[in-house]
Amino acid sequence: MSELEEIGMPRSSVYRRCLPGGPWRRLLPGVILLHPGEPTDEQRLRAGLLRGGPGALITGVWALRRHGLRQLPEPGIVHLLVPHEREVTSAGFVLVERTTRMPGARTKEGMPVAPVDRAVLDGARRIRDFDVVQAMLAEAVQRRRCTAEQLDRELRLGSQRGSAIPRRALQALLNGAESVAEADAWEVWKRSGLPTAEWNVRVYDRHSEFVAKPDAWCEDVAFAWEIDSRAYHEHGDFYAATLARNARYSAAGIICLQTLPSRLRTEPDKVITELRDAYAAACARPRPPVTCRP
Repeated sequence: MSELEEIGMPRSSVYRRCLPGGPWRRLLPGVILLHPGEPTDEQRLRAGLLRGGPGALITGVWALRRHGLRQLPEPGIVHLLVPHEREVTSAGFVLVERTTRMPGARTKEGMPVAPVDRAVLDGARRIRDFDVVQAMLAEAVQRRRCTAEQLDRELRLGSQRGSAIPRRALQALLNGAESVAEADAWEVWKRSGLPTAEWNVRVYDRHSEFVAKPDAWCEDVAFAWEIDSRAYHEHGDFYAATLARNARYSAAGIICLQTLPSRLRTEPDKVITELRDAYAAACARPRPPVTCRP
């Protein structure tokens, strides 16, 4: 609105044009849409930044969309970060968070957004669904947009309000899991009572030839656990690659258990029994001369 007043339009005229049936629409205090229709997502974001003023950043789910992440809930509010000294309040569809920890801006598709580690946790703190939060954090790590350690640091330094769910979801990622399925597997393994496993290490045979990168690995007995999605591993080149991997496990003397991701939630007790049996079989034979590296 201030720009309209600067070019000579009286405030009263702006107000009349925004009345029902008028040619304009008031989106937020001081922010006018110059047509009466519903704003687009882009217009809502730009309106939010105008509300936030200089230095404002988009964070949360909308920022993650600009970063290209996909495992996200439908965004609702436009969540902004503004410097703490700025006296700006939330209004309408805009949530303004004043902070003393303003991150450096990343420009994505022409808009300033928070970096992924900050944005994903700003969004996660306001979501009560554990699976949704875990999927957000796992995608950010799996697609190398940030590390689990960066998320852990941000979680410790940031507000503790609403941090319980993201803190729980982060534990599997800190232990080496790289996806939601692996995070589920980490929870099942933890319940199994088996020795601590390593996650996503590279395994080599006696000739230092690469064997595989198992989801979970027990170095003491050379036991591998693979979480194999049927949709991924039963088609085309992926199927052939899975057969070749299994052949390398066999040739190297490694016992490998394969589990469908869906069973980690639908049949966790049966999976635990299978893990214990496979581990016992690995213990019963001489350990093959294989090695692992991070």
